[in-house]
Amino acid sequence: MKFRSLSSVKIALTNSKASCIASQPRRSLGVGNVGLLCFALLACMPSYAVAEFRAGAAVVDVTPVKFPVLVNGGMTSRSADQVNTTVNARALVLDDGGKRVAIIVVDSCMMSREFLDNAKQLASNQTGIPTDRMLISATHTHSAPASMGCLGTDADPEYVPYLRIKIAEAISKAIANLEPAQVGWGSIDANEYTALRRWIRRPDRLAEDPFGNMTVRANMHAGRVPEDVTGESGPEDPELSMIAVQSVDGRPICVLANFSMHYFSDTAISADYFGLFCEGLKKELVKQQPQDAPAFVAIMSHGCSGDIWRRDYHQPEVTTTIDAFSQGLIDKAVTAYEKIEYRKDSDLAMSEARMTLRYRVPDLQRLEWAKRIVKEMGDRLPKDTAEVYAREQVLLYERQATEIVVQALRVGDIAIATTPNETYALTGLKLKHQSPAKHTMVIELANGGDGYIPPPEQHLLGGYNTWAARSAGLEVQAEPKIAEAGIQQLEAVMGTPRKPYQASQGPSSKAILDQKPAAYWRMDEMAGPLAADSTSHHRDGIYEPGVVFFLEGPSSQRFCAEGDINRATHFAGGRMRASLPGVNDQYTVVMRFWNGMPLNARPIAGWLLSHGHDHGLSHGSEHLGLGGTDSTGKLLFTQTDSNGESQMLSGQTTIERWSWHSLIYIRDGKQIRVYLDDKTVPEFEATIEAGSGDSTPWFFGGRTDNQDNWEGRLDEIAVFDRVLTPKDLKTLQEE
Repeated sequence: MKFRSLSSVKIALTNSKASCIASQPRRSLGVGNVGLLCFALLACMPSYAVAEFRAGAAVVDVTPVKFPVLVNGGMTSRSADQVNTTVNARALVLDDGGKRVAIIVVDSCMMSREFLDNAKQLASNQTGIPTDRMLISATHTHSAPASMGCLGTDADPEYVPYLRIKIAEAISKAIANLEPAQVGWGSIDANEYTALRRWIRRPDRLAEDPFGNMTVRANMHAGRVPEDVTGESGPEDPELSMIAVQSVDGRPICVLANFSMHYFSDTAISADYFGLFCEGLKKELVKQQPQDAPAFVAIMSHGCSGDIWRRDYHQPEVTTTIDAFSQGLIDKAVTAYEKIEYRKDSDLAMSEARMTLRYRVPDLQRLEWAKRIVKEMGDRLPKDTAEVYAREQVLLYERQATEIVVQALRVGDIAIATTPNETYALTGLKLKHQSPAKHTMVIELANGGDGYIPPPEQHLLGGYNTWAARSAGLEVQAEPKIAEAGIQQLEAVMGTPRKPYQASQGPSSKAILDQKPAAYWRMDEMAGPLAADSTSHHRDGIYEPGVVFFLEGPSSQRFCAEGDINRATHFAGGRMRASLPGVNDQYTVVMRFWNGMPLNARPIAGWLLSHGHDHGLSHGSEHLGLGGTDSTGKLLFTQTDSNGESQMLSGQTTIERWSWHSLIYIRDGKQIRVYLDDKTVPEFEATIEAGSGDSTPWFFGGRTDNQDNWEGRLDEIAVFDRVLTPKDLKTLQEE
């Protein structure tokens, strides 16, 4: 990855800032250099007041005038010959007296970086706004004209030049509407309107990929069949956020909203729920408009929604309509809007980075397979999934790499970060949690349409949004590179360094730390491989492949400060490994667990923890897990004796799937006791043989022989190098 230069950072800042930056040596934007850059910006901050802040907005109809028209959003090509709802380009232009920026959201599935570069240049020629002060994104409606080739659909050759002209027109019209303005931020939780659509399949229910291999461990909408899955593959982001702009006398000018929900699904040609939200919000907020005033403009931008849809597969399906869904979001937006406070003194800054990333090109064997199919197709478009992905392999091999654009925009204390991809919700949360801004919005499919960008750990799980194609073709490490570039751009526009994410402490986490554990893993990482130890002992664990991050954990009100969400790790075949020197045959383990495996799937639902030598069942090794068809849903314990045999102990309580439970495992020499859910009576107790010693590793989320590893979430794991007394244990219990 490389950054071209600092020119795009310089151009978006005030003259005094820019001249100061210009005196710095030109170099790539590494993390350390961004820190130096930020301090340089602070040192150059002007002391005089910001000039008058102005804003203007406009809507331009971009509905095609020639039919039929190709439509994006499906595996194979399709077209439409009628209009269900109009599609639009909605523009907001902001001006602080020294800089002018444009934000445009287009009702389109995706737009390529090359097309948008071309559209920006045309708009710049007409308006004078530099191209790197333009942010153009797609709503990702799957029922809009095709402005970009993707999977089995080519770009519509007549619509593309038409859309380019209309984007420039929208910016020009917004400039014509500039007037003195004030800006504010609104946000509300809209969790009932969004959920994870990508679910992890159980290890014995893999699905086939288009290349004939059983690689699909996670895929879209697998949660429709609960018996096939163990849980969601990542977190959701339920925030509905808004940047609201008013005239100085309080008349609404524009609301730029942002929400993470993929699309509803509507009949082409249509703007989907994005358009209905905009029109509905306009009706709610503007009851009376002065005849000579520009019309109010509502804009809905696409949040990080690559793994997001509207249905929660934990719940029974509820039939709803696109109108009801849109109105529900509108009602939420109005509630948040009414609480917004405005500032008249906001200034602007914008930063842009261009990076070259590699495609995941096919090896020679797959390329030969693809070329053979493409040759048989001739000039026609693909008719099935195999043909689609064969053609995609050839295209990726021909291209090898691509350029992507990452931007950040500051409006006072509000920031916008962008990704040019269909980004997972986790990526948006990474940007929001580490942003130095007070408020941060993340807009995806901005300045390009480079397809799905799964975090690296998700590639191992496979599925449609990892199959190499223009819709998901970037290198495995693209997501952390793009997220890091986004954070660096946020640092540049804010003039301050990022806020490293650290989970807040609630009463239960404080109580654990007060008891001085030998190690305490909160399991709240947004990425691996380190499982951070929250004590001063620095006994960090290591996550193996087959683990995903930042799922919702247990008892947020107990483990985190008010308003924060407690996070957990989901295990899908991998383990977390740790070394605990000094923890021998007297210890206490406290942890929370959530089982995702159906109890009738296999004899052992999964092993929670294991202590012994790796790759086998060594003498003295001990293993604690959950029964499947053996002792259905009850805790199990085994220890391997000197003959390599083991006897299984079983608990008393049946543990329901997809529910959080607490566990205390105590070893006092050769005596063990296991407690469930803060009960005072143990699930079982027994006398066992001597252990395997303090030099052997510990494994959480799996057994030492990697057999029947845990399928579900683990959280808040603490190991104490002593036997906790009943009084000690009481302090750890939830109220």
